[in-house]
Amino acid sequence: MTLFGIAGLQLELRNGDNLDQLDAELDLLRRRLPWVSMAVIGELAAFGPNPVHAQPLPGPAEARLCAAAKRNQLWLVPGTLFEKSGSQVFNTAPVINPEGTVVARYRKMFPFLPYEKGVTPGADFVTFDVPGVGRFGVSICYDMWFMETTRNLAWLGAEVVLHPSMTTTIDRDAELAIGRANAMVNQCYFLDMNVAGELGNGRSAIFGPGGEVICTAGAGREVLAVELDLQAVRNARTRGWLGLVQPLKSFRDSVVALPAHAPGARHSAYLDSLGPLTMPTRHGGLPT
Repeated sequence: MTLFGIAGLQLELRNGDNLDQLDAELDLLRRRLPWVSMAVIGELAAFGPNPVHAQPLPGPAEARLCAAAKRNQLWLVPGTLFEKSGSQVFNTAPVINPEGTVVARYRKMFPFLPYEKGVTPGADFVTFDVPGVGRFGVSICYDMWFMETTRNLAWLGAEVVLHPSMTTTIDRDAELAIGRANAMVNQCYFLDMNVAGELGNGRSAIFGPGGEVICTAGAGREVLAVELDLQAVRNARTRGWLGLVQPLKSFRDSVVALPAHAPGARHSAYLDSLGPLTMPTRHGGLPT
């Protein structure tokens, strides 16, 4: 076995500066669960969904999160920050090691359009290695609706996908099904960590490499702390889940040309017929 203690912090947060609360929660986690080596928090946890808080990275908010990781000797994915880069704003997840150093930053590839306005999509997949443990990948919230995001992280060798989310809407059931499917078809651990309180409706979950539900949260503050066994991922990928399916090998060995993955394929006649990506309008009930 290759065991690794990880905790998803589903926190009741407000739309404003939450850095003091994040500091306190990480300190408490270290005291209560000293066997945990990594903490993952929900999307935009530090300040909420207002781009007015966008900062260059590295910046003061990220530096404070680095100090918390170092103080508690934790790997930390502290949710995301709005990153200001020139005239652009990205929704960015830093990855911080126990020495307090940022080892990677992932920019959300699929902002939640048409609602998440003014956010520039990222373009690069991000994985990182925890020495002696395994390879981890990062995606953010709406990214998981595009199954290619997790498949490409698996293609890069990710055995665990860390997925900060901020969901307040009624599609949370659908997201949990998608998270479970991502874990199943890519034979990886998938940690979908939502926020709670003003900013989210909770119901975070951790799924295993066979799509099994390892644990789920309710709607309020909750800490999902588990030990992941990276060897279970390797066994599933090399021997098949329960000695059965080996989808990554079949994907690797397939000679099928996938039309949707060809250059320019997204501009198909059918997809173009769907019209522009716009905000839905009301149906009826309005004065004429």
